[in-house]
Amino acid sequence: MKRFVSAICIASVLAIATPFAHAIPITYTAILGGSAEEPPVASPGTGQATVVYDSVARTLEIQTSFADLVGTTTVAHIHCCTATPSSGLAGVATQVPSFTGFPVGVSSGNYSNVFDLTDPASWNPSFVAGNGGTPASAEMALAAGLADARAYLNIHTSFAPGGEIRGFLVETSSIPEPATLALIGTALLGLAFSAATAPGRARRLRAP
Repeated sequence: MKRFVSAICIASVLAIATPFAHAIPITYTAILGGSAEEPPVASPGTGQATVVYDSVARTLEIQTSFADLVGTTTVAHIHCCTATPSSGLAGVATQVPSFTGFPVGVSSGNYSNVFDLTDPASWNPSFVAGNGGTPASAEMALAAGLADARAYLNIHTSFAPGGEIRGFLVETSSIPEPATLALIGTALLGLAFSAATAPGRARRLRAP
């Protein structure tokens, strides 16, 4: 009986937690390099990118840094969605000609911005047209591509117009917010208390 009650407790907690899990901002990261380009580019350039997708706020936060590029920067984008995870080529998904404010004409630098995914200007019109025709449908396509590691961040330069360094974005965290953790913890404690006291209540009910 105790095992049965415990199983019910666990299932109930999962049922409570699941709706909140889909509302948690998800972080994706990538290590950028010339060897990740297709075909590979002989470049000593290095970089890293962090992308945070928030399905509630409908935003995409992009942070990236790069150094030692052979050429100077021209544009940068997120491309999506390749046919297979972590390989292949795909068209530009995010705004064109480049991220707003991305540093141009440099071989090293940093970039940070938050994009409103409900704004058509945050997207490549071709990506929107090819994925349902609205920013909302484009967002769904990009979210699916990110989740499957079929999206990559690419930095293009004068040395390699097709891209000097890139990296596929891979999920690294989806940690619940404190309020969500508190709610789940309260539910867990309540269920545990109910499970612990259930046998005593049952014995009292059976007593003559």
